[in-house]
Amino acid sequence: MGFLRIRTTVDERPGRLASLASALAERGGNILGLSVQSDTDGTVDEFVADIPANPETVREALEAAGGRNVLVAPATAHELTDEPTRALLLASRLRTAPWRLPELLAELLRADDARWVYGDAVSDLPDPTLLVVPVAAKRAVRLRRAELPFTLTEAARAASFVRLAQPPAEQEAAESAVKLSDGSEVVIRTLTPVYREAVRDLHDRCSPESRRFRYFTALPSLPPRMFERLCDRRRGHSLIAGNDGQVVALANLVFTADPGIAEMAFLVEDRWQGRGLGSTLARTLVRQARDLGYAEVRTSMLADNVRMRRLLVSLGATLVYTDDPGVVEGRLPVGVLTSA
Repeated sequence: MGFLRIRTTVDERPGRLASLASALAERGGNILGLSVQSDTDGTVDEFVADIPANPETVREALEAAGGRNVLVAPATAHELTDEPTRALLLASRLRTAPWRLPELLAELLRADDARWVYGDAVSDLPDPTLLVVPVAAKRAVRLRRAELPFTLTEAARAASFVRLAQPPAEQEAAESAVKLSDGSEVVIRTLTPVYREAVRDLHDRCSPESRRFRYFTALPSLPPRMFERLCDRRRGHSLIAGNDGQVVALANLVFTADPGIAEMAFLVEDRWQGRGLGSTLARTLVRQARDLGYAEVRTSMLADNVRMRRLLVSLGATLVYTDDPGVVEGRLPVGVLTSA
């Protein structure tokens, strides 16, 4: 018998996890630990199992059960420690010795190596066995783990852990005045129920095309239930931009079931488009996502939404096609903006 750490990417379909568990059970495996993580290629299931089968046999069994990119590595009994408890203990150690950040990050992610990097070396690396965690504009911790590539969820954990070693972030002002590229000025505020009528008027003034780009349908008005969800701070963070007593834009950061990912969307009144307002709101939302511990912000958009595609590319996002040929997804790591 031996402990194995097993990781496989799966399609998000009902019963897929049960198929993998059954495949391990048929090889005499006893699952002692399980985590579900997010990554760019799909959902990643990770098991710690006590199993008599050799790693190659385990890999073949999981591939036959529908797993993709199956990786099997030796594990130890020490890795059976309750993960939330282990993370909290490491956080406590970090608070008393923040200079040990690389060492403790390595323990958190079970990395083979962790070290400070400076200057240009802080930029993201394409190798999935390397993870660069920004700490400041020109300083980061680079982690290496040869046998198991890092997932997006682990990147989010690392980013949140680093925040514990940093001074408290300055609180976002309740409102902030921003001057746009054409010299006009807007005031950005947090969305609250008091702006219900102003947001309704924003929808009335927007063209059907602008509403279609935001909601994938020319939604004539914002349903009350949807407005309440956008105001709910447990579900996400929403902002409005105002000028001369009117709300001229609405921006939403929506939390998802994926612990490393948040989604953002915008509705900008037609006459305010092309002035840099969308870019300003996007940068504000990405900063909020960073402070909340997210590693990546995603945006789903219609393929013919050229303005939104250009905005995301200008911010450093990667555009990928989805299963729907009419929908494109933009993926923006928070470090692209916050480490610059």
